[in-house]
Amino acid sequence: MKKFQLNEMHKPGDVVLGGLFEVHYSSVFPEWTYTSEPQWPICKRFNTLGFRHAMTMAFAIDEINRSSVLLPNVTLGYSLYDNCGALIIGFSGGLSLASGREEHYVFEENCLGTPPVMGIVGDSASTFSIATSNVLGLYKMPIVSYFSTCSCLSHRQRFPSFFRTIPSDAFQVRAMIQILQHFSWTWVGLLVSDDDYGLHVARSFQSDLTQSSGGCLAYLEVLPWDSDPTKLSRIVDVMKTSTARVVMVFAQEFHMIHLMAEVLKQNVTGLQWIASEAWTVSTVLQTPELMPYLKGTLGIGIRRGEIPGLKEFLIQIHPDKVNNDSSGTSMVRQFWESTFRCKFASPGWLKAGETLCNGEEDIQNIESDFLDVSNLRPEYNIYKAVYSLAYALDDVMKCEPGRGPFSGHSCANLQTLEPWQLVHYLQKVNFTTSFGDQVSFDENGDVLPIYDVINWLWLPDGKIKVQNVGDVKRSDFKGEVLKIDEDKIFWNFITKKPPQSVCSESCPPGTRMARKKGEPECCFDCVPCSEGKISNTTDSIECTSCPEDFWSSPKHDICVPKKTEFLSFHEPLGIFLTTASLLGTFLCSVILVIFIHHRSTPMVRANNAELSFLLLVSLKLCFLCSLLFIGRPRLWTCKLRHAAFGIIFVLCVSCILVKTMVVLAVFKASKPGGGAVLKWFGTMQQRGTVLVLTSIQAVICTVWIVISSPSPHKNTKYYNDKIVYECVVGSTIGFVVLLGYIGFLAILSFLLAFLARNLPDNFNEAKLITFSMLIFCAVWVAFVPAYVNSPGKYADAVEIFAILASSFGLLVALFGPKCYIILLRPERNTKKAIMGRANTNS
Repeated sequence: MKKFQLNEMHKPGDVVLGGLFEVHYSSVFPEWTYTSEPQWPICKRFNTLGFRHAMTMAFAIDEINRSSVLLPNVTLGYSLYDNCGALIIGFSGGLSLASGREEHYVFEENCLGTPPVMGIVGDSASTFSIATSNVLGLYKMPIVSYFSTCSCLSHRQRFPSFFRTIPSDAFQVRAMIQILQHFSWTWVGLLVSDDDYGLHVARSFQSDLTQSSGGCLAYLEVLPWDSDPTKLSRIVDVMKTSTARVVMVFAQEFHMIHLMAEVLKQNVTGLQWIASEAWTVSTVLQTPELMPYLKGTLGIGIRRGEIPGLKEFLIQIHPDKVNNDSSGTSMVRQFWESTFRCKFASPGWLKAGETLCNGEEDIQNIESDFLDVSNLRPEYNIYKAVYSLAYALDDVMKCEPGRGPFSGHSCANLQTLEPWQLVHYLQKVNFTTSFGDQVSFDENGDVLPIYDVINWLWLPDGKIKVQNVGDVKRSDFKGEVLKIDEDKIFWNFITKKPPQSVCSESCPPGTRMARKKGEPECCFDCVPCSEGKISNTTDSIECTSCPEDFWSSPKHDICVPKKTEFLSFHEPLGIFLTTASLLGTFLCSVILVIFIHHRSTPMVRANNAELSFLLLVSLKLCFLCSLLFIGRPRLWTCKLRHAAFGIIFVLCVSCILVKTMVVLAVFKASKPGGGAVLKWFGTMQQRGTVLVLTSIQAVICTVWIVISSPSPHKNTKYYNDKIVYECVVGSTIGFVVLLGYIGFLAILSFLLAFLARNLPDNFNEAKLITFSMLIFCAVWVAFVPAYVNSPGKYADAVEIFAILASSFGLLVALFGPKCYIILLRPERNTKKAIMGRANTNS
C-alpha cells in the first residue's frame, strides 16, 4: 500500500488538530510513463509567510497548552501539512488528516500511534477547501478555514461542517462596492482568477453591482491558471485601451506576479489598482520594478490583529529544537535553508556555490518578513481558528451529565468524541480575543464580518508601507458601514487625488441621462431638460415638470416663479396711456372751465349749455375710467372697469343723442306749425331721456355682475414662461349686450346727426355730431377684432386706446370748433354773427 509523500510536521497530544498551509508556492509534477513507477510531485519555491502561518498554529496550540483556564489537563497536538500550492497535494493532506498516518488504529484507552485529528485549520485557497470539505463534510469533520472566501462555501447543506474566520466574498464584494461608491467610481475593470474563488466573485460582483446601482463593468477578464503569455498580453491590452481607470483584481499572488510582468512589459500606467484580500498585503509584489505601477494600491485586507508572544516563539524556532520527528525537522530545515541560503547535507553533496548549514545561524540577524509581526492578518485568522476549536473542545469537557445537547441529554467526552459532535459545539462558540474582537459563527459558519481598508504608501526612501486607512464592517441597522480616512491615502497620480473613472461624465443639474443604445447603463448622454422641466440633482434619470405658477430657470436646475404680465403703470405703454388719459381729463377740465366762464355767450347758449356741460363731465369720466384698466387686476377693479366703462359711455352717447334730437326738434319747430314739438324736448325731458338711457345700461351691468361677474384670472395659455393677469368678462353675453347697447345708441345718434347735417347754420352742430359719431363708430368697429386677437395686457391696451381715441374724437370734434371761436374768434361769438351766417347761408 502506497502512502502520500507529504511535507508535514507533527506534535503529539491528547487531542490532535490538523492544519493545511501553503508552505511552498508551487510544485513540479514529474512525467509518468507506463514503464516507470508514479512519482509524487516535488514542492518548489519556499513560502516564508506560509511557514509563518503554520508556526502561528503551533504557537496557538502551545499557548493553549500553557493555559490553566482553557482545556486544563488536556494537551493539544497538531499535524501540519504543506499543500505546495497544488490541489492534489492539499486534498491528499486533508485525507491524511482525517484518516490518520498509520495503516491501523486500535481505538482503546492505550491506543498506539497518533490519534486521528478532531478538527482541521485550513485550507487557504477556496478551491482546495471546496474539494476537501466536499469529502470530509460527509463525515462531519469540522474544518475552520482562515483564508477561503468563496461565497459558495456558505452553502450549509453542501458544506455542513465548514467554518471560517475570514468573511466570505459576498461581504468582500459589498465592501468593494462601498469603496467604489465612496469615490464615485462607476466604470471599473474586473480581473478574476480562473477558479472557484474568482468565478464566484465575478458572478456575485456583477449581481450586487447591478442591484446597488453602484456602477458598471468596463470589462471582465479571467486570468489564466497556466499564465499563458498570449492570454495575459490580450488582457493587458484590454486594460490599456479601456477608459476605466480603476482595476479590481480578485486573484492569488502568483496570478498577480505574472500579470504585473506583462503590465511592466507594456508599461501600462495611470491605473488605480484595487486589491482583494488574497494579495493586498503581499510583499512579493512590493518590488522596485513594480512600485511605479502598484504604489497607491487600495485594497480590502483581512482584519489585522496582535498576537502577544508570537515573535518570541518564532525566534526560538531552530532545527535542533524541533521534536525528534524527522518530518517535522524537515519542514523547519527547509525554512532554515531558504532563509540562510545554505544546505543541511554532507560536504560531498554540496553543489558549486552552496554553503553548509551549521545550525549556529542567528535568525534575528537576517532581514526577513518572518519576524515582522506588525501586520498580522492571515495569522490572526489562524489564531482565531485554533482558539475556536479549542473553545469548542472546552465546552465538550464542561458538559454536565444529564444536561447534554445530544439524545437523552447525554454529553460527549474526549475518548468517544465524534466529529459531528464537535461541529455542534463549534457552531455555538462565542469568545473575545485578547485584541478585543468577538468571534462567533452564524448559521452558515461565517464569522462576524470585518475588513480593513489597505493602502500602499510609498515612502521617500523607496520602501512601501502597507497602512490601514479605514475599515468596513457589518452593522445590524445600517448594513455594510465603510469608514475611510482620505487624508492618509497615497494616490499614485500627479494630482495626488483620487482619479475619475466613469464611462460618461456626470450629468449636471438641468440635464437628464439618456442611455446609449447597446452600451452599459453607465454610458449615457446628457440631454438638457425641455422648457418647463428641471432636474436639480446630478445624474437625474428624468426631468420633473414645474408647478403651474413656476417655470424652469435658464439652466433648468430650479423652478422659479413665472414672470407676471399685466399692463403696469411703470412700463412705457402704461405710462403713455396714463399720460394720454390724464391729458384728456385735463383738456375736459379746461374746456369745462372755458364754457363755464363763457356760459352767457351765444356760442355756449346756442348749443344747449346744460347738455354740453354734462357731456364734458361724462367725457372726463371716460378718460378717467381708462385708468381702471391699468395695474394688476383685482376683483373690484375687474367688476368696476367694465361697469364704469359701459355706464359712462352710455351717458356720453346719450347726451349726444339728446343733443341731436334737440337740433332736429328745433329745426322742425322753426317751420310753420311746428312749435308743439318743442314741448317734448324741454329741459326736464332732456334730463329724463339721458337718465333713462343710462339707467338701462346700469341695469345691464348689474345683472351681468350678479349672474357672472368679471374676475381676475391667471392665464398661462398665452406664454409658457409667463402668467398673464387679466380680467375675464365672466359672461360673454353680458359683455356683448353692454357693447351692443353702446353701439346701438352710437349708430342711432350717427343716423340722426347724418339726417340733420344739411340744416341751416343755426343748427350746424349736427355736422359736428355726425363727424364725431363717425369717428366713434370707426374706433369701436376696429376695436372688436383687435381686442379679440390681442393677448394679455395688449387686450387691455387696445380697450384703453379705443376709449381714449373715441373720447378724444368726441372732445375734439364737438368742442374744438367752439373753443376756437370762443378763444380765437370772439367777434363771431355774437348772436348777430351767428344769425348773420345763417342768413348768408340761406
